[in-house]
Amino acid sequence: MVKEQTTELQDIVSHCKKLGYIYQSSEIYGGLSAVYDYGPYGVLLKNNIKEYWWKAMVQMNENIVGLDSAIFMDPKVWKASGHVDAFNDPLVDNKDSKKRYRADQLIEDYIQKKIQKKIDKDVNKAHKRFGDSFDKQQFLDTDQRTIERTKKINGILSRMNKALNTGDLADLRQLIIDLEIVCPHSGSKNWTEVRQFNLMFSTQGGGATSEDVLYLRPETAQGIFVNFMNVWNTSRQKIPFGIAQIGKAFRNEIVARQFIFRMREFEQMEMQFFVKPGEQKKFYEYWKEMRMKWHLALGTPPENLRFHNHETLAHYADAALDIEFQFPFGFKELEGIHSRTDFDLSSHQELSGKKLQIQDIETKQHYVPYVVETSIGCDRMFLATLSQAYNIDLAPDSKGELKERVVLKLPPAIAPVKCAVLPVVRVNKALTKTAKKIFDEIKYSFNCQYDEKDAIGRRYRRQDQLGTPFCITVDEQTIEDNTVTLRERDTMKQERIPAEEIEKIVSKRVDMSSLLKQL
Repeated sequence: MVKEQTTELQDIVSHCKKLGYIYQSSEIYGGLSAVYDYGPYGVLLKNNIKEYWWKAMVQMNENIVGLDSAIFMDPKVWKASGHVDAFNDPLVDNKDSKKRYRADQLIEDYIQKKIQKKIDKDVNKAHKRFGDSFDKQQFLDTDQRTIERTKKINGILSRMNKALNTGDLADLRQLIIDLEIVCPHSGSKNWTEVRQFNLMFSTQGGGATSEDVLYLRPETAQGIFVNFMNVWNTSRQKIPFGIAQIGKAFRNEIVARQFIFRMREFEQMEMQFFVKPGEQKKFYEYWKEMRMKWHLALGTPPENLRFHNHETLAHYADAALDIEFQFPFGFKELEGIHSRTDFDLSSHQELSGKKLQIQDIETKQHYVPYVVETSIGCDRMFLATLSQAYNIDLAPDSKGELKERVVLKLPPAIAPVKCAVLPVVRVNKALTKTAKKIFDEIKYSFNCQYDEKDAIGRRYRRQDQLGTPFCITVDEQTIEDNTVTLRERDTMKQERIPAEEIEKIVSKRVDMSSLLKQL
């Protein structure tokens, strides 16, 4: 039975710590802010998310190849890319609390909490009043109060984006003052001037002198661009083609917050797709739709995903949008699709003096390819997956009484543990011996777990909380006829199957190809 619920971020954080998904980094020393470690189940889920992305990108596309570039690169890479001069965040301090914030995020949070929240509340009230006949878009277009609030949001965003585009930090501060935005910690409106702050971490190379400065890469894309000709010359690809990479990136986020949504050390899954100049719009639209399909294939409700076009474009882009997900704290960026033009390759060509052009086979003309990028944060995808999967429903206990059940309804293909083998009681040595034998036979095919501690009902609940899609229960009947009970996580439905069929049945239901075939 489904229970009406609202998942809070703290619910996710507590669940991750309790079940061994995520821990605070250096926790025994008090914890390092905005840095996290993935626990036994977290690392499995994260690896499965990366595998799903990699297979969707590289395995499913003959014209996309992989790369794993180094974190350290020549500092001139970051000069050419614009990161040394332009990779900044607009920051503002509250004089009373001594807390520092990103100016644009203060304004966006104001919109979400003070205006958008009221719109959402009215929409929900209208939905309850009209039921299945409710037309949300019609309500948004015709309700006068909603129209006025939407107009106010657009006005605020327009002014903010203009200030960001023109570098008018004074007006950005004035907008904060005009909206009477207060410090979340002190409630004070006593703000400093807005300043730009570079986000790159720097360190020294082997010589440890100022001339040997190195940067921890703030994105993985540049490793792809500086290797473009290497890949082109060795992979036998032709335009259009892509290079995919999964790797760590580092940003000195002063205002890191919202658990693993914004961290200083994070992992990116990026693909740079190289096209002929003039064809970037076509492939921009193609990858926009393909990436949305990738998310929907996981079973995410369409209403929890949306496209958001950028009004403020990065210096390298001629078009950009985000795929936003409805996190517990509102709609936020999950993945970016950008048309980067030829900025990166041209910049590296100019500064390095190396030719980064290819020849058109038909016209014989040389050109610098344009690039369409898809970039998704693996950690944000992890948080989105958990947020979507976390559920509280009502389930009967051993006495038949309905009790709350916390369950992670993860897609079986990416669940950390696919199957748990559970002897109904551990005092019966014949049962535990048979259960361990079954475990040893099926562990070659997928990640599974053996558990004999506690009552069977408690073990079911623990596997539900872990997100394990299937449980195999070994009981006295197993000894008699070699059948076991297969229990399904979401419905709690149980069916009797032959023990020799476990591997075949479970493998089919957790196979990642079930996701890939939807793309």
